[in-house]
Amino acid sequence: MNVTHLECAKCGAGYEANRIHNLCTACGKPLLVRYDLKRVSETLRREDLPGRTPTLWRYREALPVERPENMLSLGEGWTPLTHTPSLGAALGLSRLFIKDESVNATGSFKARGLCMAVSMAKELGVRKLAIPSAGNAAGALAAYAARAGLEAHIFMPRDTPAANRIECEMTGAYVTLIDGLITDCGAEVARRKQAEGWFDVSTLKEPYRIEGKKTMGYELAEQLQWQLPDAILYPTGGGTGLIGMWKAFDEMQAMGWTGSARPKMFSIQAAGCAPIVRAFENGWDEAPEFENAHTVASGLRVPRAIGDFIMLDILRRSRGGALAVSDAEMIAAAREIGAREGIFAAPEGAACLPALRRLIGEGAVKPDDRVVIFNTGAGAKYLEAYS
Repeated sequence: MNVTHLECAKCGAGYEANRIHNLCTACGKPLLVRYDLKRVSETLRREDLPGRTPTLWRYREALPVERPENMLSLGEGWTPLTHTPSLGAALGLSRLFIKDESVNATGSFKARGLCMAVSMAKELGVRKLAIPSAGNAAGALAAYAARAGLEAHIFMPRDTPAANRIECEMTGAYVTLIDGLITDCGAEVARRKQAEGWFDVSTLKEPYRIEGKKTMGYELAEQLQWQLPDAILYPTGGGTGLIGMWKAFDEMQAMGWTGSARPKMFSIQAAGCAPIVRAFENGWDEAPEFENAHTVASGLRVPRAIGDFIMLDILRRSRGGALAVSDAEMIAAAREIGAREGIFAAPEGAACLPALRRLIGEGAVKPDDRVVIFNTGAGAKYLEAYS
């Protein structure tokens, strides 16, 4: 086992590996998985990767699941990094790429995190899982819980896209619709989980979704021949992927796979729900709840993120930033991406395009920069937003 311990991202308190944990019991903040990276690098070598399975499990030594029978898979990970010459030409960029997470199992990047969380739940003997979700995380939990033979209890805002709700119902989950936002769904999970015997797999409230999401960072480095991008634009709700990729960059540097250079990290949010943008612009270390949150991009409708302090630190350390775009801009951008490159992006992913235009205009992104924008999900799951 290469995991040495778990560590609180805020106060540094340590926790024993291979045990069930949610948040830090000392300060209530997220826990991060730590590894013996010297030991990891003895069997996980860059030169061996081309012969490995094209899923996130190609990096299995740097992941927390120990027993192969618990490494669940529906083909998640190793998504295409697509060069976009037409879109790039329109922006004056020769090295623009889209990391297309829509081709994951369950149609979004959420498959990565929930694959890992459910795999670890199975390994640790958990039988019932619960999650609040605005859509794609719910579908991913339902699918992987079905694969593992575990119960999935899902709480969604009543206006969640029908595709997400139906996906959960068809994969055997228990679905409850709530009048309110994802925070209201989270409150319902918190209220009932002890009595119902549920393990809460909410964003960053358990340590393992980050480990699945961090594989996006490993893949980027491998797909770009171990040279990290100059800039990454990432649609940010709960922010697990942003935090996970930064963790991957640190791990790869520690193993000698990459150097110390880091991409500028840009968090992209909806104008109707932009807690990280507001906090970044005001110089705050935390992001208070965003009032009256609203956006057609359901994955960005997260008014308060428990990992806010980690994200804000990453944005500042990387010399990046945070930008908000309107729903109308997202819809127009999805149409442009589709027409120019043939990728039907989710509104969250499409939001990166108007943000990128703004960054180019401000000089924060240069014409010769290697830029990666993330399409986090399939546009077909958002037909209500596009109709």
